[in-house]
Amino acid sequence: MRRRRLSQEAPSSSGDLCSSFAMRKSAAALFIRPFTERDALRVRELFVTVNRQLASPDMREAFEAYISRSLAAEIDRIADYYREHGGGFWVALRGQRIIGMFGLERGAPGSFELRRMYVDPFARRVGVASAMLHFAEDHCRRLGVRRIELSTSELQTAAIALYKRAGYRLLRRVVASKASHKTIGGGVQRYYFEKWL
Repeated sequence: MRRRRLSQEAPSSSGDLCSSFAMRKSAAALFIRPFTERDALRVRELFVTVNRQLASPDMREAFEAYISRSLAAEIDRIADYYREHGGGFWVALRGQRIIGMFGLERGAPGSFELRRMYVDPFARRVGVASAMLHFAEDHCRRLGVRRIELSTSELQTAAIALYKRAGYRLLRRVVASKASHKTIGGGVQRYYFEKWL
């Protein structure tokens, strides 16, 4: 299998050492940079689109409630939310279009929790999620954080496979009965992973 080269670009004018990465794929490059307010509408759209695609007909109502909770508590206030939680949020672009996103928030002592890693359905299976995951891990290492934790649902089988391939260890599976801005609830099984860096 051919590996894609990931190379660090020069820091942005903001001085953020991890402001951009480039992944070469044909003539197009993938750039990962910190979220700005001008990204808010596209990030919201991507979040809603992906979650609606995950919803089976019998779960549609529960997903719409989850989407509403998440928009109010987090997605519609990303900069404030991640600042309040000691982390950051990034977007991945190909050209001028945002095709991926993810956040990191403080978790248990000495760790970050990987959050909201989504890829545009039309941009999947070309290494976008792997590049974002690699970026998140490198960011944690630069900060001296030695552990990443994350959770995902049984509905996201590609994400589960990605985390296992990347060396994440499954800690536990929990049937989520309670709904929040982090989980749909409704009996959907959640998988909790960790990786020591």
